[in-house]
Amino acid sequence: MIIKDAEFGEVLVRKNALSRGVRFSISTSGRLQMSVPKYTSDFLAKRFLNTNRKMIREKLPIKNPKEQKARDYQKKLLMKKAREYLPYRLEYYAKLYGYSYSKCRLSHANTRWGSCSSNKTISLNIGLMKVPEVLRDYVILHELAHLNHMDHSKAFWAEVGLHDKNYKNHEKKLKNFNPGL
Repeated sequence: MIIKDAEFGEVLVRKNALSRGVRFSISTSGRLQMSVPKYTSDFLAKRFLNTNRKMIREKLPIKNPKEQKARDYQKKLLMKKAREYLPYRLEYYAKLYGYSYSKCRLSHANTRWGSCSSNKTISLNIGLMKVPEVLRDYVILHELAHLNHMDHSKAFWAEVGLHDKNYKNHEKKLKNFNPGL
């Protein structure tokens, strides 16, 4: 559900069966997001929003609602570029270095450039399209190394180092960028 609000713009309301209370956060699109228990009525969700306005303003980095459409458009463009590039680059390095993964998933997390699950699904953030190619490649190689080492052990870093001799420098440079919009 989406609540149209004069102050916060579009507020995303996510009903969650596991949620026991109301939680406010900022979505990847920059919108205010409410997570509420599944049984919460639309009326109650609006009431929670109205009674918590002051706390929301003070605690959350609310972005200008007028910029939401621009962020949506930017996200759409990044997703299009990412679909055209990232899966093929992942496949290229996987074949080059002999890795086998089950699926490539594109995401737009606010804090992670990529991840690798135990079922060998590699997720790559569409925000990688905003960083230099050498840093994109570092993230891809980093996630591929997780196929053999699901941790950040010495063995993991040794494997990353086999494919990217300059990985420490790349990791440091990547911190200058933000995966969110």
